[in-house]
Amino acid sequence: MEKIKMSKPIVEIDGDEMTRIVWGIIKDELLNPFIELNTEYYDLGLEHRNETDDNVTVEAAEAIKKHKVGVKCATITPNAARVKEYNLKEMWKSPNGTIRAILDGTVFRAPIIVDPIKPYVRTWKKPITIARHAYGDIYKDVEMKIAGKGKCELVFTSENGEVKRELIHNFNGDGVVMGMHNLNKSIESFARSCFNYSLDVKQDLWFASKDTISKKYDHTFKDIFQELFENEYKERFEKLGLKYVYTLIDTVVANIIKCEGGIIWACKNYDGDVMSDMIATAFGSLPMMTSILVSPEGNYEYEAAHGTVQDHYYKHLRGEETSTNSIATIFAWTGALRKRGELDGNNGLISFANRLEKASIKTIEDGTMTEDLAALAETNNVRCVNTLDFIKEIRKNLEEIL
Repeated sequence: MEKIKMSKPIVEIDGDEMTRIVWGIIKDELLNPFIELNTEYYDLGLEHRNETDDNVTVEAAEAIKKHKVGVKCATITPNAARVKEYNLKEMWKSPNGTIRAILDGTVFRAPIIVDPIKPYVRTWKKPITIARHAYGDIYKDVEMKIAGKGKCELVFTSENGEVKRELIHNFNGDGVVMGMHNLNKSIESFARSCFNYSLDVKQDLWFASKDTISKKYDHTFKDIFQELFENEYKERFEKLGLKYVYTLIDTVVANIIKCEGGIIWACKNYDGDVMSDMIATAFGSLPMMTSILVSPEGNYEYEAAHGTVQDHYYKHLRGEETSTNSIATIFAWTGALRKRGELDGNNGLISFANRLEKASIKTIEDGTMTEDLAALAETNNVRCVNTLDFIKEIRKNLEEIL
């Protein structure tokens, strides 16, 4: 078949360890044979981030703002052990955190459902999408260990010198304190992204916090969401028969277990970090989860929700066989290709992305899968294969579909 052409580029962001290996195989086996792939390439491998003093991460984010669509491989966020292992200049920040901050984006994560893998929650029939606020809270906190007795206060000094203070605690002994912040502008961007995404995919939106306890911090989230909904989105939601529901976080957790799915669950930063992993695991597997960063300006970055698969990478370096699940990374590419096609009116690209996803799911449902899925599959027709053979089997199914 004639290769599909692309008029505008996708920002391609390479990553680390086993996912970097898988990234190259996907391009060689599933993309380049069928598409004249047009990408603007950025290497966010840890060594190159270190060489560029992490400037390459900022450059990649700015490129997404320019070209509207990016696709990202999983990357290492270094800890002390990684600083030593890679001889880093410093403990560089999370690339995902940097890109989210620059794009002012909201992360939407949803499971990829295949028939042999049954959700642990028997009521779930459709995917549940987690929308995670990507700014502030504990991820930009300031912490202090307290030694002995003393008074700890929260103090704000305005630019004209006015001082406001609130007592946090009178310490009679050792303890610990933490200060968090958020910005109304960021919360509004988060809310707007959630409402827009809900309209795009035509699913109800649920949002929850703990405003009964956090009467200023969490209540601000609640108020901004409600005001935006009433002023800008209510009529459009009603026209499509969609609902926006606000309630307390503990109530939503209980209701999520009882629902059939097919909804978007908007979460504050920490809640979304935790609940996205819970949703992924309860649906079957973290490597079977998509992740999309969406900005209010209409910029999109697609990636897998999982990490760099460090243990498989070390096996690969030793020359041992691996069985790494590439589905989420494949779906990151298909998501980016589909969005590029939608923005450019390229129906061939959209069709290819849809067919590659169909071929990927068919491969698993026909019984060929990686070892992580084989351990979960509720079928007797299972053929466990290695990393490369799994992708080759997807290619075989893709060629039949095309």
